[in-house]
Amino acid sequence: MLTLSFVTGTEPEKWFHRFNERTKDETLHTFSSDDPLESLLAAQDQLGLAKDQDIPSADLALVRLPDARLDELGDHVHIVQLYAEQPGIAFSKEHTLSLYETVSQEELAGEIINYRWLSGQKLDIAQIRTGLSVAAANVGVVLAPRPILKVLAKKEVVHRGFIGDSPESSIALVWYKDRDCAAIQDFVGIAKGRTANSSRQALPKRSARQKTLDKQKRKAQQSTPRFAKAKNSQIGRRKKKRR
Repeated sequence: MLTLSFVTGTEPEKWFHRFNERTKDETLHTFSSDDPLESLLAAQDQLGLAKDQDIPSADLALVRLPDARLDELGDHVHIVQLYAEQPGIAFSKEHTLSLYETVSQEELAGEIINYRWLSGQKLDIAQIRTGLSVAAANVGVVLAPRPILKVLAKKEVVHRGFIGDSPESSIALVWYKDRDCAAIQDFVGIAKGRTANSSRQALPKRSARQKTLDKQKRKAQQSTPRFAKAKNSQIGRRKKKRR
């Protein structure tokens, strides 16, 4: 079974569906988390501290970058970046800013900032939730990656693109190199857009008996009159080319 933890603000259900369709012999277990990297670290927890803290473990994590902990892991993990996130802003649907498709820094003059993600800070999803609850009462705004605002905003709150000073964020798949396997490679390929016919898609291994049967089948096909006729035709064409 492959266990994957995905960060709040992502919507990877289409990848899950494709994986289940294409990889019949592998079970995929998924769960959402504000900190999926914590679950990945828990899988390598030799002291069992994560188990004591009731932290679910994961083989593969869909995380939000930047994350300073990945610098500490260094060469122990694979990191595959998938896409960048757009900066966003959220506020009450009754707010005057809701008239705009995008909001600039200049238009925030005098606004109450319930939460704003700044460069060098860890993104605090709990504070984003709190800030959105306040914004729902038409008080203040929240600035964060727009996909998070889209997922967490209630019906009283709308989100828009933001143009201004804002940290860059992106989404990536992370897993330990020593836990790499065909199932992980299959999922990574799907997330990167590979099709079901891609050569990178892992194929079920054939048993020794199946290999023998396939070999016998090929020999039987080669002994048929049709195969012999086709082979002689190819030889004839080669001789003509040589002339």
